[in-house]
Amino acid sequence: MKRKLAYAFVTAVITVMSASAMAMNAFAEGETAATSADGQQAASGGSALMQLGLPLVLMFVLLYFMAIRPQKKREQEAKEMQNSLQVGDEIITSGGIVGMVVRIGDDTVVIETGGERNKLRIKKWAIAENVSATERIKESQPKAKTKLAAAGVTEEDDKDEKKKSKKNKKSEDSEE
Repeated sequence: MKRKLAYAFVTAVITVMSASAMAMNAFAEGETAATSADGQQAASGGSALMQLGLPLVLMFVLLYFMAIRPQKKREQEAKEMQNSLQVGDEIITSGGIVGMVVRIGDDTVVIETGGERNKLRIKKWAIAENVSATERIKESQPKAKTKLAAAGVTEEDDKDEKKKSKKNKKSEDSEE
């Protein structure tokens, strides 16, 4: 969803920049036609180049930060994951095959799949996810605190308070 929104934003920015560059260029051409001095025409030609060059540079910078840089980061993370495989890890290939790593070579991995223990040799680039590594990461991270825990209230304290309030209501009812 964020990616679609980002691409829509980039498209809108590019459209606005190109429209403004065309409008400025048309305005500059109209100005140069009105003036007949050579010096003024050369100056407006340089400003027209600047008017077109600046939006192009901005578009390339925007494209780099919105598309190229995140893609390189994802590729680097995938390569690190593929190089950090260990024997016994459960993996999922890009084709959807699930298996356990049996042997690791230079650019290939042998995995064991199915109940009959079939062995497949696949390329490292075909590995999409290392399930065992993601589980290890989740276990090593501290558990997320609930809103009550963040406020310093535990479930036991909350239960004790409910019991006390019930006892108070019963005692008030019995007094009447």
